[in-house]
Amino acid sequence: MRIVIAGAHGQIARRLTRLLTGRGDTVVGIVRNPDHTQDLTSDGAEPVVLDLEQASVDDVAGVLRGADGVVFAAGGGPDSGTARKDSVDRGAAVLLADAAEAAGVRPYLLVSSVGVDAVADGATPEGMGEVFVAYLRAKLAAEQAVLPRPALDVTVVRPVTLTDDPGTGRVELARHVEHGEVTRDDVAAVLVALLDDPKTGAVVELRGGDVPVVEAVAAVV
Repeated sequence: MRIVIAGAHGQIARRLTRLLTGRGDTVVGIVRNPDHTQDLTSDGAEPVVLDLEQASVDDVAGVLRGADGVVFAAGGGPDSGTARKDSVDRGAAVLLADAAEAAGVRPYLLVSSVGVDAVADGATPEGMGEVFVAYLRAKLAAEQAVLPRPALDVTVVRPVTLTDDPGTGRVELARHVEHGEVTRDDVAAVLVALLDDPKTGAVVELRGGDVPVVEAVAAVV
């Protein structure tokens, strides 16, 4: 397969790249910072420097043409403010979906976040910081903008709290899961399995569990 990953220098994205390239797939990694290209090359990816906050649909579609799937794993980053939560976590995700449609690439995986339901309908959870609320609202808006698209096969994955512990290869994947933790290794493994077995229209939460990754993905409706 030829897979394009937006936000390819992120921790989950780099793990995903290594899993894909390790089995012989081609990965094209979109990054904003040219200083990150060497890391992508070392992971086996083909780096493309493109700022998704500034690029046009045609710019991105040119990168996507011929791909077998796209993954949105970008984010504004932990130190970004409310404006970049919207311009990256929502705006760039929507731009990638628009470009995928233009390029004729159907499979689209959106890495979102558990907790977005808490800000549905404009709700502001008590005790939650302004920037984190903006982050969740941006993620939810991205989901709502890319899911109802007949030209795309969209799957949304909402991980719980992420850790850098070694992956277990076993997860819980369901529409709703209890809060907990999941390793970045296991998130990447789930994304690989979803690229192999797309689940059109599915929105699933992900945490560590007892079910082997491939079996957990196969059970998703």
